[in-house]
Amino acid sequence: MPIQNAPGSRDVARAAIEMSMSRSREEETQLKKSLLLEEISAAAVDFGGEFVPSIIRIVERTVIAARREGIINESHLEEGGVAGAAREALTQVTTKALGMNVGGKIGIARYHDHVAVAVYFGIGLGHLDEICIGLGHRAI
Repeated sequence: MPIQNAPGSRDVARAAIEMSMSRSREEETQLKKSLLLEEISAAAVDFGGEFVPSIIRIVERTVIAARREGIINESHLEEGGVAGAAREALTQVTTKALGMNVGGKIGIARYHDHVAVAVYFGIGLGHLDEICIGLGHRAI
């Protein structure tokens, strides 16, 4: 029988977005601790560079961070789920990011079979950044 008020896909998505928007390592650590109280495991990784050539590196860094933090294990199913969610999140920001530099953070969260990846990027040149967020979810 399912746990009453157990986290679902919306909660996991919210957690990934919050992780991607954390402003410091200290805030990240505090957020991870509070999410663990809800049994949601989470991680975040910074990223920056030219968007198009960096797509594969962003997906790879997401999978590596998820493995390193124990969010997933080294199975094709779990790695593919995180990679798919990362690709979905990137697809949502592609039209704004094509040909531009991006910088920001990738947030990853999981509760049982729900995994979400959020990308929170500044896109553009110097102080003329456009801000965007993309979110992908998979069941694994």
